[in-house]
Amino acid sequence: MSEPQRTVLIVDDEAPLRRVLERALEREGYRVLGAGSAETAYELLSAAPADAILLDIRLPTMSGLALFLAIVNRWPALAGRIAIMTGDAEADEVRTWIERNPCALLRKPFNLRQIFDWLAAVLEAPGRESGNG
Repeated sequence: MSEPQRTVLIVDDEAPLRRVLERALEREGYRVLGAGSAETAYELLSAAPADAILLDIRLPTMSGLALFLAIVNRWPALAGRIAIMTGDAEADEVRTWIERNPCALLRKPFNLRQIFDWLAAVLEAPGRESGNG
């Protein structure tokens, strides 16, 4: 019997990057949801569970960091299943935030192997339950 398909939510306002990630993850067998804003991401999570989230730090109306906190507040099981994507990883504010919160960091530009490896690590770990069910 095969494992259920895992769902990954990609939150990035850069549509071309989001589409590349969506296609790559779909080819690897993931079910992919895409959101260009924090509001859309939150609505998608409210409607359907996600197993992992790739979250850009810079979004139009709410920062990815604020969205991370909103998600973890409502769905605590997702805390260790969120990877923050940023090109600003060396900024003091970002470094401090990452040190204080339970999330992975994917520095832009990243390669797809880094994403696949992170997903495999968080989704294949024993004892992991579905995200926001």
